[in-house]
Amino acid sequence: MSTAAPALTPTTRALAWSLHLLIIGLLVLAAGRAVADDRPHAGSIVAVAVACGLAYATGPLLPRIRRSRRAAAWWLVAVGAVWLVLLGLSPDAIWVAFPLYFLQLHLLPRRAGLAAVIATAVAAVAGFVAHTGSFTPATVIGPALGAAVAVGVVWGYQALYRESEQRRQLIEELTATRADLARAEHTAGVLAERERLAREIHDTLAQGLSSIQLLLRAAERALPGRPDAASGHVDAARQVAVDNLAEARRFVAALTPPTLEGTTLAGALERLCTTTSARHRITARFHLVGDPVSLPTAHEVALLRIAQSTVANTVRHAQATTAEIALRYLGDRIALHVADDGRGFDPEQLPAPDIDGGGFGLAAMRARMAALGGTLTVASAPGQGTAVTAELPLTPPTRTEPEGRP
Repeated sequence: MSTAAPALTPTTRALAWSLHLLIIGLLVLAAGRAVADDRPHAGSIVAVAVACGLAYATGPLLPRIRRSRRAAAWWLVAVGAVWLVLLGLSPDAIWVAFPLYFLQLHLLPRRAGLAAVIATAVAAVAGFVAHTGSFTPATVIGPALGAAVAVGVVWGYQALYRESEQRRQLIEELTATRADLARAEHTAGVLAERERLAREIHDTLAQGLSSIQLLLRAAERALPGRPDAASGHVDAARQVAVDNLAEARRFVAALTPPTLEGTTLAGALERLCTTTSARHRITARFHLVGDPVSLPTAHEVALLRIAQSTVANTVRHAQATTAEIALRYLGDRIALHVADDGRGFDPEQLPAPDIDGGGFGLAAMRARMAALGGTLTVASAPGQGTAVTAELPLTPPTRTEPEGRP
């Protein structure tokens, strides 16, 4: 348990000096009246008043008394003992009891301070009765009322101070919590943006670079015997590079995907089938089912990216001859269905994604659907082709990730 006494602050400096001046003034009053009235033992009264003042002055001057309750208690005992001597010599010393109440209540623990105040009040009453030779209710009321006022003021102030400290601590905790929350939200935003950009890059630039690689390999195989075919493959690779450059510029400029500029989602998917059929040895066809409705940009971007990623995987891995893309408007939801007649795979035995081998496509697709409140299903088996279905509600969830806007 700490023995440190509460410092005189948060009592203001003005109040502290007022207390000092009050005690010195009352001591001067007691000594002055003894001299003015030519009382017996006037010299002794003056000497004891000076001693009491010097004993009191050691408190504010010694840091140890301000830091230790034990030292403060011994200091109060010394001041009280000199005061009792002065009280035995002069009835005017009774007035010094009032500022002593405040010192005792402020420097001592709650119970000890109350006990010291009661003892001081009893001593004041007894000293005054001894000097006057009479005991009346007024003799008790004065010191008792002063003690009650001191207790009420000091304890009330201490309660207000404790409440103020609690509020200060709560404000500090709230400020720290808000700072932690802001940092956490910033970190979450950074991670979400990184994940979004990773999906965008995987579904566009990475797939485009992979397509360029396949086209250049095809051109290499066509040389030198079929220069016209090789030239066609190089032209297709150049067009893919142009498209990917446009995608990269849109990322920097934070615009919508170029494939969706000036056209609808159905038009972008039909163009995807056309370019895929022209650039690779696969026939891609597009089907539109239902009446098209206006979609949020985030929905259009997500479905387009999933179609691009699925078709790119089909070209690279499936060894398929045909691919079917169907966009179905189903009333309260929209579905994208991409199927091929390739070699298929076991969805339960996919290798873990890695930097060299890839494998991030399905994870990115599922993340896109989850961000918009949709679902993604993959149906495939070895030798039986692959079908990927993405469904989204036409009413977006309350909070959506701003797909396609870095």
